[in-house]
Amino acid sequence: MITKPKPGDYSPFAAGYVGLVGDNNVINMLEQQMDTSYKLFSNLTNEQGLYAYAPDKWTVKQALGHMIDTERTFAYRALVFSRNYTELPGFDQDVYVNNTDFNSQDIKDLAEEFRALRQANLYMVKAFTDEQLARTGIASNHLFTVISFVYMLAGHERHHLNLFKERYGIE
Repeated sequence: MITKPKPGDYSPFAAGYVGLVGDNNVINMLEQQMDTSYKLFSNLTNEQGLYAYAPDKWTVKQALGHMIDTERTFAYRALVFSRNYTELPGFDQDVYVNNTDFNSQDIKDLAEEFRALRQANLYMVKAFTDEQLARTGIASNHLFTVISFVYMLAGHERHHLNLFKERYGIE
């Protein structure tokens, strides 16, 4: 059974993502998000995907691309830490988004990529033992447990789904 990480299992910045999971079963939440996010994004047109709510803000496609990059990054960190303690570098979301042309990609392809990535990550997470979930490592100069990244996957997605609703008018 996966239990919620405790403060100290993740950086203060990550507390917001972990908190967005609440008392929900994190595996169920990850599975539900996979389906609801896929439906949300795959029903958009490419024109809708190019919408940004303000100048110098990400388009829907860029924000979804960021979600894909972050899903990969958090899952990679969970994988590495589950195998052995180590230290990994930080992750600058702006560098990643600015060095990929998400806007030229089809929104439906991005939606499918996110769904496939989440499905693969669910297989990985479900295979972790309790011992692996408790293992730690350093990322962005902070200590994290593997389980904290599982919660951060769900919380990060919820954070962005909230932003899509509030700022982009997409739900």
